[in-house]
Amino acid sequence: MDEELKKRINTMMPILNERQLRQYLGAEAASMGFGGIEKVAKISGKSRNTIVAGIEDNNRGEDLEGRIRRKGGGRKSIKHTTPEIMEEIENIVRNETYGNPEEPLSYTTKSLRKIQTILNEKGYPIGYDVVGDILKELGYSLQLNQKMLQVGNEHPDRNRQFEYINRKSNDFMKRNEPVISIDAKKKHPTKVSDYDFPLKELGKVVPYGVYDISKSEGFVNLGISKDTAEFAVESIARWWLTVGKNTYPEATRLYINCDGEGSDESKVTMFKLQLQEFSNQSNLEVHISHFPPGTSKWNKIEHKLFCYISNNWKGQPLINVETIIKLIGSTATTKGVKVKCVRDDNKYEIGKRVSNKDFGEINIKRESTCPDWNYIIKPNK
Repeated sequence: MDEELKKRINTMMPILNERQLRQYLGAEAASMGFGGIEKVAKISGKSRNTIVAGIEDNNRGEDLEGRIRRKGGGRKSIKHTTPEIMEEIENIVRNETYGNPEEPLSYTTKSLRKIQTILNEKGYPIGYDVVGDILKELGYSLQLNQKMLQVGNEHPDRNRQFEYINRKSNDFMKRNEPVISIDAKKKHPTKVSDYDFPLKELGKVVPYGVYDISKSEGFVNLGISKDTAEFAVESIARWWLTVGKNTYPEATRLYINCDGEGSDESKVTMFKLQLQEFSNQSNLEVHISHFPPGTSKWNKIEHKLFCYISNNWKGQPLINVETIIKLIGSTATTKGVKVKCVRDDNKYEIGKRVSNKDFGEINIKRESTCPDWNYIIKPNK
Protein backbone atom coordinates (compact mmCIF):
# COMPACT_ATOMS: atom_id res chain seq x y z
CA MET A 1 0.00 0.00 0.00
CA ASP A 2 2.71 2.48 1.03
CA GLU A 3 4.81 1.56 -2.01
CA GLU A 4 1.85 2.16 -4.34
CA LEU A 5 1.14 5.49 -2.64
CA LYS A 6 4.80 6.49 -2.87
CA LYS A 7 4.87 5.61 -6.55
CA ARG A 8 1.73 7.67 -7.24
CA ILE A 9 3.02 10.69 -5.32
CA ASN A 10 6.47 10.58 -6.96
CA THR A 11 4.79 10.41 -10.35
CA MET A 12 2.50 13.38 -9.72
CA MET A 13 4.83 15.76 -7.87
CA PRO A 14 6.97 16.88 -10.86
CA ILE A 15 3.98 17.71 -13.09
CA LEU A 16 1.71 19.65 -10.73
CA ASN A 17 1.93 23.26 -9.68
CA GLU A 18 1.83 24.20 -6.00
CA ARG A 19 -1.96 24.45 -5.74
CA GLN A 20 -2.64 21.27 -7.72
CA LEU A 21 -0.09 19.37 -5.68
CA ARG A 22 -1.47 20.35 -2.27
CA GLN A 23 -5.00 19.50 -3.46
CA TYR A 24 -3.85 16.15 -4.79
CA LEU A 25 -1.97 15.32 -1.58
CA GLY A 26 -4.97 16.48 0.43
CA ALA A 27 -7.20 14.11 -1.53
CA GLU A 28 -4.82 11.19 -0.95
CA ALA A 29 -4.68 11.95 2.80
CA ALA A 30 -8.45 12.35 3.11
CA SER A 31 -9.09 9.06 1.33
CA MET A 32 -7.05 7.20 3.97
CA GLY A 33 -8.84 8.65 6.97
CA PHE A 34 -7.05 8.73 10.32
CA GLY A 35 -3.27 8.92 9.94
CA GLY A 36 -3.48 9.85 6.27
CA ILE A 37 -2.08 13.36 6.72
CA GLU A 38 1.00 12.11 8.55
CA LYS A 39 1.63 9.33 6.03
CA VAL A 40 1.29 11.59 2.97
CA ALA A 41 3.47 14.27 4.57
CA LYS A 42 6.20 11.72 5.28
CA ILE A 43 6.22 10.29 1.75
CA SER A 44 5.92 13.63 -0.08
CA GLY A 45 8.24 15.65 2.14
CA LYS A 46 5.56 18.35 2.41
CA SER A 47 4.52 19.81 5.76
CA ARG A 48 1.32 18.76 7.54
CA ASN A 49 0.04 22.32 7.07
CA THR A 50 0.33 21.94 3.30
CA ILE A 51 -1.65 18.70 3.35
CA VAL A 52 -4.32 20.24 5.60
CA ALA A 53 -4.52 23.29 3.31
CA GLY A 54 -5.09 20.94 0.38
CA ILE A 55 -7.94 19.21 2.19
CA GLU A 56 -9.47 22.59 3.04
CA ASP A 57 -9.15 23.71 -0.60
CA ASN A 58 -10.94 20.58 -1.73
CA ASN A 59 -13.69 20.99 0.85
CA ARG A 60 -14.09 24.69 0.10
CA GLY A 61 -14.25 24.17 -3.64
CA GLU A 62 -13.52 27.85 -4.29
CA ASP A 63 -12.25 29.22 -7.59
CA LEU A 64 -8.92 31.01 -7.18
CA GLU A 65 -9.20 32.42 -10.74
CA GLY A 66 -5.99 30.77 -11.88
CA ARG A 67 -3.97 31.77 -8.83
CA ILE A 68 -1.99 29.16 -6.91
CA ARG A 69 -2.77 30.75 -3.53
CA ARG A 70 -5.53 32.95 -2.15
CA LYS A 71 -4.66 36.64 -2.22
CA GLY A 72 -2.04 37.41 0.40
CA GLY A 73 -1.47 33.70 1.07
CA GLY A 74 1.91 32.05 1.60
CA ARG A 75 5.16 33.10 3.15
CA LYS A 76 8.08 34.56 1.23
CA SER A 77 10.24 32.08 -0.67
CA ILE A 78 13.72 31.27 0.62
CA LYS A 79 14.95 32.67 -2.71
CA HIS A 80 13.82 36.10 -1.50
CA THR A 81 14.81 35.78 2.15
CA THR A 82 18.15 34.11 1.34
CA PRO A 83 19.23 35.17 -2.18
CA GLU A 84 22.54 33.29 -2.00
CA ILE A 85 20.71 29.94 -1.79
CA MET A 86 20.68 29.60 -5.59
CA GLU A 87 24.46 30.01 -5.81
CA GLU A 88 24.92 27.53 -2.94
CA ILE A 89 22.87 24.91 -4.78
CA GLU A 90 24.70 25.47 -8.05
CA ASN A 91 28.05 25.07 -6.25
CA ILE A 92 26.89 21.75 -4.79
CA VAL A 93 25.88 20.23 -8.13
CA ARG A 94 28.61 21.77 -10.30
CA ASN A 95 31.02 18.82 -10.22
CA GLU A 96 28.25 16.33 -10.95
CA THR A 97 26.66 18.24 -13.79
CA TYR A 98 26.29 17.18 -17.38
CA GLY A 99 24.89 19.01 -20.33
CA ASN A 100 22.26 18.52 -22.98
CA PRO A 101 23.42 19.58 -26.46
CA GLU A 102 20.51 21.63 -27.79
CA GLU A 103 18.64 22.85 -24.71
CA PRO A 104 19.57 25.33 -21.95
CA LEU A 105 19.62 22.39 -19.59
CA SER A 106 22.07 20.50 -17.42
CA TYR A 107 21.74 17.19 -15.63
CA THR A 108 22.76 16.57 -12.05
CA THR A 109 23.09 13.10 -10.58
CA LYS A 110 22.90 14.31 -6.97
CA SER A 111 19.56 13.50 -5.34
CA LEU A 112 17.33 16.27 -4.01
CA ARG A 113 17.57 14.86 -0.50
CA LYS A 114 21.38 14.76 -0.69
CA ILE A 115 21.44 18.43 -1.70
CA GLN A 116 18.91 19.23 1.02
CA THR A 117 21.08 17.50 3.64
CA ILE A 118 24.18 19.46 2.60
CA LEU A 119 22.24 22.74 2.76
CA ASN A 120 20.69 21.87 6.12
CA GLU A 121 24.16 21.15 7.49
CA LYS A 122 25.21 24.62 6.30
CA GLY A 123 22.30 26.14 8.22
CA TYR A 124 19.79 26.65 5.41
CA PRO A 125 16.26 25.51 6.40
CA ILE A 126 15.09 24.16 3.06
CA GLY A 127 13.04 21.18 1.90
CA TYR A 128 14.03 18.92 -0.96
CA ASP A 129 10.96 19.99 -2.95
CA VAL A 130 12.15 23.61 -2.87
CA VAL A 131 15.62 22.41 -3.92
CA GLY A 132 13.95 20.78 -6.94
CA ASP A 133 12.10 23.99 -7.83
CA ILE A 134 15.31 26.04 -7.64
CA LEU A 135 17.21 23.51 -9.77
CA LYS A 136 14.52 23.77 -12.45
CA GLU A 137 14.77 27.55 -12.34
CA LEU A 138 18.55 27.31 -12.74
CA GLY A 139 18.04 25.11 -15.81
CA TYR A 140 18.77 21.73 -14.25
CA SER A 141 16.98 18.43 -14.52
CA LEU A 142 17.46 15.39 -12.31
CA GLN A 143 18.64 12.37 -14.24
CA LEU A 144 20.01 8.99 -13.22
CA ASN A 145 23.38 7.99 -14.71
CA GLN A 146 21.94 4.92 -16.39
CA LYS A 147 19.28 7.02 -18.09
CA MET A 148 21.70 9.50 -19.64
CA LEU A 149 21.93 9.19 -23.39
CA GLN A 150 25.25 7.66 -24.37
CA VAL A 151 26.50 7.28 -27.93
CA GLY A 152 27.96 3.80 -28.18
CA ASN A 153 29.52 1.96 -25.26
CA GLU A 154 30.82 3.96 -22.33
CA HIS A 155 34.59 4.40 -22.47
CA PRO A 156 36.33 2.90 -19.40
CA ASP A 157 38.24 6.14 -18.79
CA ARG A 158 35.22 8.43 -19.21
CA ASN A 159 34.68 9.35 -15.56
CA ARG A 160 38.42 9.58 -14.95
CA GLN A 161 38.68 12.12 -17.76
CA PHE A 162 35.69 14.12 -16.50
CA GLU A 163 37.24 14.33 -13.03
CA TYR A 164 40.59 15.38 -14.52
CA ILE A 165 38.96 18.17 -16.56
CA ASN A 166 37.07 19.41 -13.49
CA ARG A 167 40.19 19.49 -11.32
CA LYS A 168 42.34 21.19 -13.92
CA SER A 169 39.66 23.73 -14.85
CA ASN A 170 39.23 24.71 -11.20
CA ASP A 171 43.00 25.04 -10.80
CA PHE A 172 43.28 27.36 -13.80
CA MET A 173 40.32 29.50 -12.77
CA LYS A 174 41.65 29.89 -9.21
CA ARG A 175 44.83 31.30 -10.76
CA ASN A 176 42.76 33.60 -13.03
CA GLU A 177 44.02 31.83 -16.14
CA PRO A 178 41.64 31.25 -19.06
CA VAL A 179 39.65 28.04 -19.51
CA ILE A 180 37.70 27.84 -22.77
CA SER A 181 35.32 25.33 -24.29
CA ILE A 182 35.40 25.16 -28.10
CA ASP A 183 33.39 23.56 -30.87
CA ALA A 184 31.75 24.17 -34.24
CA LYS A 185 27.99 24.16 -34.40
CA LYS A 186 27.50 21.12 -36.59
CA LYS A 187 23.71 21.02 -36.89
CA HIS A 188 21.90 23.31 -39.28
CA PRO A 189 20.13 25.81 -37.05
CA THR A 190 16.87 26.40 -38.94
CA LYS A 191 15.00 26.25 -42.20
CA VAL A 192 14.38 29.30 -44.34
CA SER A 193 12.11 29.32 -47.42
CA ASP A 194 11.92 25.51 -47.26
CA TYR A 195 15.69 25.11 -47.71
CA ASP A 196 17.92 23.58 -45.07
CA PHE A 197 20.42 26.08 -43.78
CA PRO A 198 22.90 26.87 -45.34
CA LEU A 199 21.22 28.71 -48.20
CA LYS A 200 22.61 28.48 -51.71
CA GLU A 201 23.18 32.23 -51.93
CA LEU A 202 25.00 32.21 -48.59
CA GLY A 203 27.22 29.23 -49.18
CA LYS A 204 28.12 27.11 -46.17
CA VAL A 205 28.15 29.10 -42.96
CA VAL A 206 29.97 27.50 -40.01
CA PRO A 207 29.73 29.12 -36.56
CA TYR A 208 32.78 28.12 -34.48
CA GLY A 209 32.35 28.98 -30.83
CA VAL A 210 34.71 29.77 -27.97
CA TYR A 211 33.10 29.87 -24.52
CA ASP A 212 35.00 31.38 -21.58
CA ILE A 213 33.83 29.15 -18.72
CA SER A 214 34.98 31.46 -15.93
CA LYS A 215 33.61 34.71 -17.38
CA SER A 216 30.48 33.19 -19.03
CA GLU A 217 31.29 34.98 -22.28
CA GLY A 218 30.95 33.62 -25.79
CA PHE A 219 32.83 34.32 -29.00
CA VAL A 220 31.79 33.03 -32.43
CA ASN A 221 33.97 33.03 -35.52
CA LEU A 222 31.54 32.76 -38.42
CA GLY A 223 33.26 30.97 -41.29
CA ILE A 224 31.97 30.69 -44.85
CA SER A 225 34.24 27.79 -45.83
CA LYS A 226 34.97 24.37 -44.32
CA ASP A 227 35.14 23.20 -40.70
CA THR A 228 38.83 22.24 -40.55
CA ALA A 229 41.55 22.15 -37.92
CA GLU A 230 42.97 25.38 -39.36
CA PHE A 231 39.56 27.05 -38.97
CA ALA A 232 39.28 25.77 -35.39
CA VAL A 233 42.63 27.23 -34.31
CA GLU A 234 42.04 30.44 -36.28
CA SER A 235 38.87 30.84 -34.19
CA ILE A 236 40.87 30.38 -30.98
CA ALA A 237 43.47 32.90 -32.18
CA ARG A 238 40.80 35.47 -33.04
CA TRP A 239 39.21 35.03 -29.61
CA TRP A 240 42.59 35.52 -27.93
CA LEU A 241 43.45 38.67 -29.89
CA THR A 242 40.02 40.34 -29.60
CA VAL A 243 38.85 39.16 -26.16
CA GLY A 244 41.14 36.82 -24.25
CA LYS A 245 44.34 38.87 -24.29
CA ASN A 246 42.56 41.88 -22.78
CA THR A 247 40.60 39.79 -20.27
CA TYR A 248 43.68 37.88 -19.06
CA PRO A 249 46.64 40.25 -19.55
CA GLU A 250 48.86 38.31 -17.13
CA ALA A 251 48.07 34.85 -18.48
CA THR A 252 50.89 32.56 -19.55
CA ARG A 253 48.72 29.46 -19.99
CA LEU A 254 45.47 28.63 -21.77
CA TYR A 255 43.32 25.56 -21.04
CA ILE A 256 41.15 24.29 -23.91
CA ASN A 257 38.31 21.76 -23.56
CA CYS A 258 37.19 20.24 -26.85
CA ASP A 259 35.38 17.27 -28.35
CA GLY A 260 36.67 13.81 -29.08
CA GLU A 261 35.39 14.02 -32.66
CA GLY A 262 35.53 16.50 -35.52
CA SER A 263 38.18 18.94 -36.75
CA ASP A 264 39.54 19.40 -33.22
CA GLU A 265 39.59 15.77 -32.12
CA SER A 266 42.59 14.22 -30.39
CA LYS A 267 43.81 12.23 -33.41
CA VAL A 268 43.95 15.16 -35.84
CA THR A 269 47.63 16.01 -36.32
CA MET A 270 46.82 19.24 -38.17
CA PHE A 271 45.02 20.49 -35.05
CA LYS A 272 48.19 20.02 -33.00
CA LEU A 273 50.37 21.65 -35.68
CA GLN A 274 48.10 24.69 -35.81
CA LEU A 275 48.07 24.90 -32.02
CA GLN A 276 51.88 24.95 -32.11
CA GLU A 277 51.79 27.98 -34.42
CA PHE A 278 49.26 29.66 -32.13
CA SER A 279 51.42 28.91 -29.09
CA ASN A 280 54.47 30.41 -30.84
CA GLN A 281 52.59 33.57 -31.83
CA SER A 282 50.81 34.11 -28.51
CA ASN A 283 53.67 32.85 -26.33
CA LEU A 284 51.09 30.86 -24.39
CA GLU A 285 51.52 27.39 -22.95
CA VAL A 286 48.45 25.65 -24.40
CA HIS A 287 46.87 22.86 -22.36
CA ILE A 288 44.33 20.67 -24.17
CA SER A 289 41.79 18.15 -22.89
CA HIS A 290 39.47 16.19 -25.19
CA PHE A 291 36.17 14.76 -24.06
CA PRO A 292 35.92 10.98 -24.46
CA PRO A 293 34.25 9.72 -27.67
CA GLY A 294 30.47 9.91 -27.55
CA THR A 295 30.33 12.55 -24.80
CA SER A 296 30.43 15.79 -26.80
CA LYS A 297 27.03 16.76 -25.35
CA TRP A 298 28.80 17.38 -22.03
CA ASN A 299 31.05 20.01 -23.57
CA LYS A 300 30.11 23.25 -21.76
CA ILE A 301 29.80 25.23 -24.98
CA GLU A 302 26.91 23.06 -26.13
CA HIS A 303 24.47 24.02 -23.38
CA LYS A 304 26.00 27.32 -22.24
CA LEU A 305 26.30 29.03 -25.64
CA PHE A 306 24.94 27.24 -28.70
CA CYS A 307 21.51 26.49 -27.22
CA TYR A 308 20.94 30.20 -26.56
CA ILE A 309 22.13 31.14 -30.04
CA SER A 310 19.67 28.63 -31.52
CA ASN A 311 16.82 30.07 -29.47
CA ASN A 312 17.76 33.62 -30.46
CA TRP A 313 17.58 32.99 -34.20
CA LYS A 314 14.65 30.57 -34.03
CA GLY A 315 12.03 31.67 -36.55
CA GLN A 316 14.23 34.47 -37.91
CA PRO A 317 14.88 34.66 -41.67
CA LEU A 318 18.61 34.03 -42.10
CA ILE A 319 18.88 35.88 -45.37
CA ASN A 320 22.58 36.81 -45.30
CA VAL A 321 25.77 36.53 -43.27
CA GLU A 322 25.33 39.98 -41.75
CA THR A 323 21.93 38.97 -40.36
CA ILE A 324 23.42 35.85 -38.78
CA ILE A 325 26.25 37.86 -37.21
CA LYS A 326 23.74 40.36 -35.81
CA LEU A 327 21.54 37.60 -34.35
CA ILE A 328 24.49 35.78 -32.78
CA GLY A 329 25.92 39.02 -31.42
CA SER A 330 22.59 39.98 -29.85
CA THR A 331 22.34 36.69 -27.96
CA ALA A 332 22.00 37.21 -24.21
CA THR A 333 20.86 35.03 -21.32
CA THR A 334 19.30 35.62 -17.93
CA LYS A 335 22.66 34.61 -16.42
CA GLY A 336 24.42 37.43 -18.24
CA VAL A 337 26.19 35.47 -20.97
CA LYS A 338 27.42 37.87 -23.67
CA VAL A 339 28.38 36.85 -27.20
CA LYS A 340 30.69 38.53 -29.71
CA CYS A 341 30.61 37.41 -33.34
CA VAL A 342 33.04 38.12 -36.21
CA ARG A 343 33.11 37.08 -39.84
CA ASP A 344 35.87 34.85 -41.25
CA ASP A 345 36.24 35.08 -45.04
CA ASN A 346 39.26 32.76 -45.23
CA LYS A 347 39.09 29.67 -47.43
CA TYR A 348 39.96 26.43 -45.64
CA GLU A 349 40.82 23.23 -47.49
CA ILE A 350 39.98 19.78 -46.22
CA GLY A 351 42.37 16.85 -46.52
CA LYS A 352 45.60 18.71 -45.77
CA ARG A 353 48.30 16.45 -44.36
CA VAL A 354 51.09 17.04 -41.85
CA SER A 355 54.54 15.77 -42.78
CA ASN A 356 56.54 13.70 -40.32
CA LYS A 357 59.12 16.51 -40.21
CA ASP A 358 56.54 19.15 -39.24
CA PHE A 359 54.89 16.88 -36.69
CA GLY A 360 58.26 16.10 -35.14
CA GLU A 361 58.79 19.81 -34.46
CA ILE A 362 55.66 20.12 -32.32
CA ASN A 363 56.73 20.85 -28.75
CA ILE A 364 54.20 18.53 -27.14
CA LYS A 365 54.11 16.90 -23.72
CA ARG A 366 51.58 14.18 -22.90
CA GLU A 367 50.00 14.17 -19.44
CA SER A 368 50.15 11.02 -17.32
CA THR A 369 46.33 10.93 -17.03
CA CYS A 370 44.74 9.73 -20.28
CA PRO A 371 47.71 10.94 -22.39
CA ASP A 372 45.85 10.59 -25.69
CA TRP A 373 43.30 13.14 -24.48
CA ASN A 374 45.43 15.43 -22.33
CA TYR A 375 48.57 17.18 -23.54
CA ILE A 376 50.45 20.48 -23.43
CA ILE A 377 51.91 22.39 -26.37
CA LYS A 378 54.60 24.95 -25.47
CA PRO A 379 56.11 27.69 -27.63
CA ASN A 380 59.12 26.68 -29.69
CA LYS A 381 61.88 28.95 -28.48
